[in-house]
Amino acid sequence: MLIRDAVDDDAGAIAAIYNDAVANTTAIWNEVTVDAANRIAWMDDRRRLGYPVLVAVDEGDGAVIGYASFGDWRAFDGYRHTVEHSVYVRGDRRGGGIGRTLLVTLADRARALGKHVMVGAIEAGNVASIGLHESLGFQRTGLMPQVGMKFGRWLDLAFLQLILDERPNP
Repeated sequence: MLIRDAVDDDAGAIAAIYNDAVANTTAIWNEVTVDAANRIAWMDDRRRLGYPVLVAVDEGDGAVIGYASFGDWRAFDGYRHTVEHSVYVRGDRRGGGIGRTLLVTLADRARALGKHVMVGAIEAGNVASIGLHESLGFQRTGLMPQVGMKFGRWLDLAFLQLILDERPNP
């Protein structure tokens, strides 16, 4: 597996992974699928802000098998050292270390940009994702019951965070 920055030609594969999560999981709380043009616009927005979009590529066939990115936690100046991340792996490749590798690489990229905290907002029933985050040092910091809904049921949102450096002052 190779981790690299996404290019526009990856947009179709990224959209397919995203759309699978929309249709079949509670990892994304959207109900509308997207196309490659939507993902290109999303990648352009991330790049404009100086934020990465990473892809995991199968070295055997060159297929995109996962992607990850982060963006601003909140739009206010006081939060500029905090980012929220997303990591998604193609359905047939989950559980093989791809998400871990993407998340570790993403945290390194956040540190390189001078970010101090990385936040994960995860559907509270997603035991695998929460376990992955905790194994990488993320701490549970909050739970918001019934703040979302999908598939005809309420969803709880768990917050986890990783402090990326030890600096005492911004």
